[in-house]
Amino acid sequence: MTRTVRWLAVSFFILFPAAAWADAPALSGFVHIGAQPAEGVVVTARRNDSAVSVSIVSDARGRFIFPAGRLLPDAYALTIRLGGYELAQPVTLTLRAGELANADLALTPGHNLSAELTDADWLTAMSGSDRDRRALATCLSCHSLERVVNSTHSAAEFIPTLRRMLNYAAETGQNTIPQRRTPVETPDARLAEFASFLASINLSQKQQGWRAGLHPAPPPSGRSQRVVITQYHLPRPNIEPHDVVIGRDGAIWYSDDNEPVLGRLDPLTGDVEEFPYPLLKPDQPPGGLDLEADGEGNLWLALMAQGGLARFDVTSKRFTLFPVSPGLNHDTTQQSMVMPAGAAVDGKVWTTDVGTRSILRLDIASGVYERAPVFGPADKGSHLPYGLMADAQNNLWFLDFGAEAIARVDAKTLVTSVYPTPTHFSHPRRGRLADGKITFAEFGAQKIGVFNMASETFQEFSAPAAWSFPYDAAMDRAGQIWTGNLANDRVTRLNPQSGATEEYLLPEHAAVRRIFVDESTSPPSLWLAGNHSAALFHIEPLQ
Repeated sequence: MTRTVRWLAVSFFILFPAAAWADAPALSGFVHIGAQPAEGVVVTARRNDSAVSVSIVSDARGRFIFPAGRLLPDAYALTIRLGGYELAQPVTLTLRAGELANADLALTPGHNLSAELTDADWLTAMSGSDRDRRALATCLSCHSLERVVNSTHSAAEFIPTLRRMLNYAAETGQNTIPQRRTPVETPDARLAEFASFLASINLSQKQQGWRAGLHPAPPPSGRSQRVVITQYHLPRPNIEPHDVVIGRDGAIWYSDDNEPVLGRLDPLTGDVEEFPYPLLKPDQPPGGLDLEADGEGNLWLALMAQGGLARFDVTSKRFTLFPVSPGLNHDTTQQSMVMPAGAAVDGKVWTTDVGTRSILRLDIASGVYERAPVFGPADKGSHLPYGLMADAQNNLWFLDFGAEAIARVDAKTLVTSVYPTPTHFSHPRRGRLADGKITFAEFGAQKIGVFNMASETFQEFSAPAAWSFPYDAAMDRAGQIWTGNLANDRVTRLNPQSGATEEYLLPEHAAVRRIFVDESTSPPSLWLAGNHSAALFHIEPLQ
């Protein structure tokens, strides 16, 4: 059974072939604060009752121009994003075929700076050790830091609050449906230490001098302004898209962190279709995380707390579920990642088990899992296999999110080779393997890494923004490295030869996780899922 939701709006630019652009409406305008032009303002146009919006960025003169063919004739509401500012009054206008419309957008200081700051803005301004500020990244899986810094709990009150939060799945932070999980054990001393830190940055104490330094990050400038961002708003606000991939059919597929469904967006029509799958453990949180394609183009989902994997046949539109084998399946079993890309080699699919911080391997024919002994008992607790990749022989490469290394597991012997990153506590998270290189995000070090598999050497590049927490990275065919950042609502494109970067600011808070490069466009573009915004985004650089 599938669920299809049809929206009134469609992907604007695809509807207009080049020959029809002369009849398409055009929209330009000027953004200003008083008499001064406002640079780097994200201007968004959205039709009434539309599921799709289009955003561009004002230049140094405060001018903005929507490229030809991006907007249909209709009534539009315009909104903006510029930290600390809002529109002086609502702006709506009607676009007509073959006509040029102009909009004058006057900005005024916003009424609620706290709500406009990104998580990176809060982290940059607050006091505290780097260790404690890094620990706040665990909060971002569920909610923004605004909830933390505007709370009024004392240190003593935070301890039971933290214990209770550890008993819920991450999805609970974005919706009203509590999703309990098996309790997570945390040492009392660390809880007390972290609780004291939280009480020092929230509203429980009278002295909050550090808030005087609060200000938004600088707006996009230069080449970072040359972009079109199309946002596809999903049918329900509690949808939490995590991973996004482009299928062979050109559709955009996404995993839902919150519900047991696989989603499909048709960018040509704007239709969203949902494919539900049955629960393996009805008493555990639903929802999937990693979404990957095998060699036949079928899609695999890591089912998290449900304890297993799911394969979706894109032709028959049917699921096959693979529960973790008895003996390996327990209350804390959790499959966050799946890697089926090399399954045609030996019939094996790799996955992770977060509960035991280990690697499992599924034999598709028998449905039986085995545990790969990648770490010994003495050091297992300091490691956490996360992002998975497979080479041509279906050897597994994984990112050790719990530590500071890339590791390789031989598909025939299960012997593990470990390659430490040059930076300590780098916490590699997600990445891609292509052309003999692994490009990956160093979540804990605020860096992007490239590992040359032949020479076994690393390159590292610092993220352009502090406390951005790069989550995923991929290299496109032009050699540019794309990075999705969890904490600052920006996507980074890095030229590893020159070191030049662009940072594209999204039109709203998103909590970016997985990214996917679209090589069919020129230049290559990017798709991503807004985990906290119930939306998918298409980022198209104009140069």
